[in-house]
Amino acid sequence: MTVRPARAGDVETVRAIRNNAVGHSTALWTQTPQSPEEAADWLAGHLERGSAFVAETGGEVAGFAVYGPWRALDGYRHTVEDSVYVREGRHGLGIGTALLAAVVDGAREAGHHVVIAGIEAGNAASIRLHERFGFEHVGTVAEAGTKFGRWLDLTLMRLPLS
Repeated sequence: MTVRPARAGDVETVRAIRNNAVGHSTALWTQTPQSPEEAADWLAGHLERGSAFVAETGGEVAGFAVYGPWRALDGYRHTVEDSVYVREGRHGLGIGTALLAAVVDGAREAGHHVVIAGIEAGNAASIRLHERFGFEHVGTVAEAGTKFGRWLDLTLMRLPLS
């Protein structure tokens, strides 16, 4: 497996992985798939910041990860939020671990102070992944969102970088 910075040419594969998560999981709290245009704009912002990474295995993209602004106000400019997605059928192979390592290293090198993870509280695998990197649980917001006709709790975790 190789983790590298994402490129514009990765957009359709990244969109397919993201849209699979939209349709089949509670990792993204939306039921609206990303259009090709939305995906290109979204990825372009990350490429500009250098905050998008992909993992390749056997010549294909097996997952992607990004970090981006946690909140829009300038007081939050040193805080970023991470997102890690692994292609269906590729879980448990270390891909998420390698991608989260790239995100944490990239955010640290960019001079950020804290990485936040907002994880659906029932996603034990993602919570364990973040705990392995030293993220601490800072709280859970009950019924913060809804998807698939049920209320979802949001677990917040943080990793200080400096």
